[in-house]
Amino acid sequence: MSKAASLIDIKGIRDGLLVKLGDAPWPDLQVALIHAVDERQAFFKGARLALDVGSQVLHVAELAALRELLSERGIFLWAVLSESSVSEQTTQNLGLATRISKPRPEAARSAPKSGVDETALWLAHTLRSGARVEFPGHVFVMGDVNPGAEIVAGGSIVVWGRLRGVVHAGAQGEASAVVCALELSPTQLRIAGEIAVSPKRKGKIQPEIACLQGGVLVAEPWQA
Repeated sequence: MSKAASLIDIKGIRDGLLVKLGDAPWPDLQVALIHAVDERQAFFKGARLALDVGSQVLHVAELAALRELLSERGIFLWAVLSESSVSEQTTQNLGLATRISKPRPEAARSAPKSGVDETALWLAHTLRSGARVEFPGHVFVMGDVNPGAEIVAGGSIVVWGRLRGVVHAGAQGEASAVVCALELSPTQLRIAGEIAVSPKRKGKIQPEIACLQGGVLVAEPWQA
């Protein structure tokens, strides 16, 4: 085994691929990962990648550069797992997940077949302009989605805050998906194949839920 190959460990998970990095300086790890990708282009092409960086301390410029290198190769980096609080904050600032779902085996076996991954991605922070989140299941944001931020979900999207960015729920054609927010003022909202922009609001702001009714996007008060 080459030194570069010994620095990374790759395994399949429900949400794509998990790459665990070894103990080495960050530049060496990045080179090893990109080398592995370039050697197995057909394997990695179109992959959704979660990265376990261990105790590596990463800043925005470093992680953003790696995400760009992977994106150029058709790979979507959606999560970074880290033991470092600095790296975790960096991950959140880039709109990436800091955890991956680990459903119980019996639950996974008994789940009904559908077009949506029934796992959920929890983001406990505001998504700022430039952040883009893509996930095959449901997405829950404990914060705002600012203008210039984007969420694409295979399932529903729930925003416990102000939704003012771009959201696409039911991205794989799931017409039963919904979008909920304490303030529903998106730049653009899509559910399955239907699209709408937020009209100028009149009256008191209230929690709302958007859904498809008879093939038409409608927004109603979000009540218990």
